Amino acid sequence: MPERRGAITRAEDRTVHIAGQPSAGPPFTRAVLDVAGAVLTWPVLGPTGLPAAEIHDVGQAQQWLWAVYGERTAAAVDAVASGTPAAELTLPEQPTALAEAAARLALGHWAARWWPTSHLDGIPALEPDVLGLELAALTHACQQLLDPSGELEGTELLEEHLAALDPLIRWRRSAAPPRQLERVLRLIDDAADNVGLDGEALRRLRSALEQDHRPTAAPLDLAELFARPKEFALAAGSLRTATDRVIARGSGTNDWCRYPPGFVDASEGAVSWTAYALGAGRRIEVEVVADIAAPVGGAHLAAEVHVDGRPSDRVRLARRDDVWSGRADLDVPASTTPSIEVGILLPGFDPGPDADDCAAREAVRALARHRLGVAAAPDDSEAARPDPFLAEIAAATAVEEDF
Repeated sequence: MPERRGAITRAEDRTVHIAGQPSAGPPFTRAVLDVAGAVLTWPVLGPTGLPAAEIHDVGQAQQWLWAVYGERTAAAVDAVASGTPAAELTLPEQPTALAEAAARLALGHWAARWWPTSHLDGIPALEPDVLGLELAALTHACQQLLDPSGELEGTELLEEHLAALDPLIRWRRSAAPPRQLERVLRLIDDAADNVGLDGEALRRLRSALEQDHRPTAAPLDLAELFARPKEFALAAGSLRTATDRVIARGSGTNDWCRYPPGFVDASEGAVSWTAYALGAGRRIEVEVVADIAAPVGGAHLAAEVHVDGRPSDRVRLARRDDVWSGRADLDVPASTTPSIEVGILLPGFDPGPDADDCAAREAVRALARHRLGVAAAPDDSEAARPDPFLAEIAAATAVEEDF
């Protein structure tokens, strides 16, 4: 088996690190998985390979280290944790079966958090219940990696997303179900049985799996099968009056790290602002295209407005139809045209502004488009490997329907 060199080191806080594929970059370019005694990390935008590991409990991690990195690495981690010098050793180039399953689970969690849903850019949302059930199945497949809290998370995923189970059963009976669907459904059945979950939907699943698989003659309309009510159409209007005079307008920064998922359309052009003259006064209006899942009430984004390089002011935004919008007076002389920068955030969630990650965001959009293209390819084509998530296959059918 091909191999590559890797390093195992111990930090001052006694955390042991295994170097993996390089994963530098903003958080939305990394897939992360919490496992027993450690955190594993993969780069989303590069080759998957073996993960980098940050091991805080070597004893716990020994339950899976050998199955992910091999026995020599597991022994070397134990030695480095006990105080021997940092180890340089060869790591398998090809991931083990458990490492591949873990990478897929981590990527699924990444998609649940960072998938760049955008009406403006034509990137459809992933159906959360379909993705949630596949994550529950993958969690069960990766149970060797997990501590009790991780296994509980798999059970919670299963309970939370059972609404997609009947549609998945119908999909299985269709003329051309995706090849991974059977395995996902059997893992769901096994996971439910393992924790004693029951219910009508799970009983229907068990009955379907016990019967001969007889596909129907007609293909299934996935857009209809997983249809969700559309909350709005892009039809926002301006808040200004006919007497306002525009003095400046521009686009703001859409930093995905500064608000939770599902709040804002992921497009780089989702944030816009306009500055108006109202007599001698100046006012700014900010509009941010909302994600279709954005909360209607109870949570309010804010715009962080920098004028002429001065400390920022915040403008409270409220959701109105398809946009978050708000406005505030500007403290600028009437004789000048201000230089304005605008970013958006959720107060209390925002970790603060970071470097300009525009190129990384565009790379993630390109990745999403590529994965949707793979998902739309015939199941037996070479392009369809590795397998897309079931939610990506369902979303790929919505591109022409909704965009």
